[in-house]
Amino acid sequence: MLSSSSSSCRVAAVSSATALFSSSKHLLCKNFTYIPNPLYNNSLRPIRWNHRNSRMENSTSRLVTRASAQPLKNPDELIDSVETFIFDCDGVIWKGDKLIDGVPETLDLFRSKGKRLVFVTNNSTKSRKQYGKKFETLGLSVSEEEIFASSFAAAAYLKSIEFPKDKKVYVIGEDGILKELELAGIQYLGGPEDGEKKIELKPGFMMEHDKNVGAVVVGFDRYFNYYKVQYATLCIRENPGCLFIATNRDAVTHLTDAQEWAGGGSMVGAIWGSTKREPLVVGKPSTFMMDYLAKKFGILKSQICMVGDRLDTDILFGQNGGCKTLLVLSGVTTLPMLQDPKNSVQPDFYTNKISDFLSLKAAAV
Repeated sequence: MLSSSSSSCRVAAVSSATALFSSSKHLLCKNFTYIPNPLYNNSLRPIRWNHRNSRMENSTSRLVTRASAQPLKNPDELIDSVETFIFDCDGVIWKGDKLIDGVPETLDLFRSKGKRLVFVTNNSTKSRKQYGKKFETLGLSVSEEEIFASSFAAAAYLKSIEFPKDKKVYVIGEDGILKELELAGIQYLGGPEDGEKKIELKPGFMMEHDKNVGAVVVGFDRYFNYYKVQYATLCIRENPGCLFIATNRDAVTHLTDAQEWAGGGSMVGAIWGSTKREPLVVGKPSTFMMDYLAKKFGILKSQICMVGDRLDTDILFGQNGGCKTLLVLSGVTTLPMLQDPKNSVQPDFYTNKISDFLSLKAAAV
């Protein structure tokens, strides 16, 4: 669990936190605990995960002064200071379906030094098994056990709170979420097949929905439509205690290497707009996945370096977990964005791309 004193990131404090549910009368069952959730609204604040009662809690709101990020000059020093490297995928390992130059050799370098490598992505379109195939297609040897996608995080979270067996999950998202829910033994409906459904608005028409839906999970969805918005809205607003879970709130994503595309945050924002309910976010920068993998592998968080291309998800994710952080400029964040006086999230180090570990080492020889 991350204490408020260990949260060293400089973040913008927000005035209050919003509970998803205000009273115990909405409980689905005695094991189904509801989750106070931070109010993001374009602000960032640390989160800590309470395993014993399965709740996301807000750390004390305060600004922590953090030194400006330093360019990575001594890669060996950083490598030797940690046992594990956690990598974001989009913008760090690949862009769209194109591998970023120098990645295979860099990963080989880390493995040759006995470092554990973990790959964490907010992209929920694929399951861990499907991501394993993508790594293989790109010529990278990565096991399923080294991959943590937000699709898996959503299913893992529901299992951790003992989601009732008689309840269902309505999914706005793609195949990755469905496969992970199925592996977890959780009933679901929705997903890509609802992308073909339309609402015919006739006088007096009222849309029906499943009253046994106990959670709505929203992730990136290329088949997003009004039917899904209305169905999710009805579940959240009318089913007592229905959870609203987001895999992430990323503004943009890399569907191709040619440009940025609207991310999962656009789908989450639509449901927030219709329900006025703040979602529980299980992907970065929430520390749920960090805590999960730290427990799974027995890793000390102080012995982890988080490598990512986004300040508000990857770097904050590492800082919320008490890890070292390295920003790469091969994805979303540019150097001017990092150095903008309005930017309050500063990583420990930054560099152009992860293959700089190779060139910097060569230059030092």
